[in-house]
Amino acid sequence: MKILLIQPAKAQKTIGGEDVFIYEPLALEYLASGVSDHDVKILDMRIDKDLDSQIQKFRPDVVGITAYTVHVNTVKNLFNKIKTIDPDICTVVGGHHATVAPEDFFTPYIDLVVMGEGVFVFKEIISRLESKSPFDGIAGISYLKDGERVTNPPEPITDLDIFPFPARELTEEYRKHYYSEWMRPLASIRTSKGCPNRCNFCALWKLTGGKYLKRKPENIVRELSGIKEKYVFFSDDESMVDAKRMKILAELIKEAGIKKRYFLYGRSDTIVKNPDLIKLWKDIGLERVFVGLEFFRDEDLKYINKGSTVENNKEAVKILNANGIEIYASFIVRPDFNEEDFKEFKEYCRGMELNFLSFAVLTPLPGADFYEEVKDNLITTDYDLFDFIHTQLPTKLPLKEFFNNLNSLYFDTIPLGKSISFMRKYPLKEIPGLISLRMKVARQMKNAYKDYEI
Repeated sequence: MKILLIQPAKAQKTIGGEDVFIYEPLALEYLASGVSDHDVKILDMRIDKDLDSQIQKFRPDVVGITAYTVHVNTVKNLFNKIKTIDPDICTVVGGHHATVAPEDFFTPYIDLVVMGEGVFVFKEIISRLESKSPFDGIAGISYLKDGERVTNPPEPITDLDIFPFPARELTEEYRKHYYSEWMRPLASIRTSKGCPNRCNFCALWKLTGGKYLKRKPENIVRELSGIKEKYVFFSDDESMVDAKRMKILAELIKEAGIKKRYFLYGRSDTIVKNPDLIKLWKDIGLERVFVGLEFFRDEDLKYINKGSTVENNKEAVKILNANGIEIYASFIVRPDFNEEDFKEFKEYCRGMELNFLSFAVLTPLPGADFYEEVKDNLITTDYDLFDFIHTQLPTKLPLKEFFNNLNSLYFDTIPLGKSISFMRKYPLKEIPGLISLRMKVARQMKNAYKDYEI
């Protein structure tokens, strides 16, 4: 069968996304590896937007699209278009949002909704289509049968080593475009899934039933040895939870002589508990750590059930700086912040003297506990705006002032010397484009309040 897998682009009014980073579509590469005995293509619409040409030339029997919450409207429109071009194409949606809120995809132009890990489910769907058999009994799917909605709960996956390696050869034409800031081209690898913590704004821990699933270090090294790119991003929910496993992995990478530059997620409390592990990883190529510092006050950290403290965050920053590891510091802005809150936040961040900061508006994502707490107070349910920049909750400040303050956090919290130092990581020829991009995002952010008027 001919199978087309699509990574969707962001909506026009969504801020961020592929304007500021593009990670390889690892989920689709995993799906493709599970049906490698068929004719499979991956279309990354963040880079190549010509869907019509792909449908006409390839003439797929099946189209599968993955979706985060922010992609819901875009994906539904894509499926509507696909069915208009050829109503006989079987349409399948999967991904995070399909798992936590499958009902959002219950439309006539989506034939199957896949919930949970999709590799083996999708393989079974293709097998049934090929043999013209019904979908009865396939776990983790929802579909219409004789006009009635059938929804089969997903079966939990507890062993990540049962999956084949991602089919990276199917994204060969796009790979030079995958990046995050100066890290280009950037490959991705999954070494674990889930998180033992219970932040109320996050639904990722629920997808594994609260378990932290880990791949064997030996399998990770085998996969790493086949990756061509210099930079590698660990697309885990949290990479360093199991310090013993990460120590073994670092030692195996060193023994194998693999020379890469790594970027991964690490909680501040994990870093503080394991400073020796940070040094070990620095020695084998750890260049950057994404740290969710979140807030500048303990009361706000408690509000989201983060399980860390401001003092803990400061210590983690010291450890990373002492090891010469770049910090991707991620903070959260509460919609109910007032002018004084923004002022204190700005002063706090400037005092930390970080090279790079990002600020996300506290977002009630479907599937998270926080969403259930506040869903009756939402000022918008437009998924295009669930981009961590727009707010879905009422703001204490007028919207225009709120977004002006948010923009100020992005542009007034990094000392000039630190900004110049950060830009030196880029090739000189990329600096003008980087400055232009920052100005573009700033304009979008300052005008975000207008999206609610529409």
